[in-house]
Amino acid sequence: QVQLVESGGGLVQAGGSLRLSCIASGSIYSINAMDWYRQAKGKQRELVAHSTSDESTDDADSVKGQFTISRDNTKYTGYLQMNSLTPEDTDVYYCIAAVRLILTPYDTHYWGQGTHVTVSS
Repeated sequence: QVQLVESGGGLVQAGGSLRLSCIASGSIYSINAMDWYRQAKGKQRELVAHSTSDESTDDADSVKGQFTISRDNTKYTGYLQMNSLTPEDTDVYYCIAAVRLILTPYDTHYWGQGTHVTVSS
């Protein structure tokens, strides 16, 4: 019913920047929380940044001042601006959205397929 598609990942040199996008489509009435997670191979998925429908945001301590989450509610799109990247930021990045479907009185969570970010030293 809802698809989340991430894009913007790739290979970047240390110190560089990337901007990830997450576009939601489907039978959407509204999107409440939209968050970004990352996961390294063999490790648990960790929360990177959180945003709400009123566009308040919160970043994990590990990325404060380095990553910025934002969104465009009119386009059902979220963004993660990543600056000053280091090899330690190499991960698969996922977005997750709490979606209120049309004619549904509760939120359903959907994950994107992930986008790979590789930072070379």
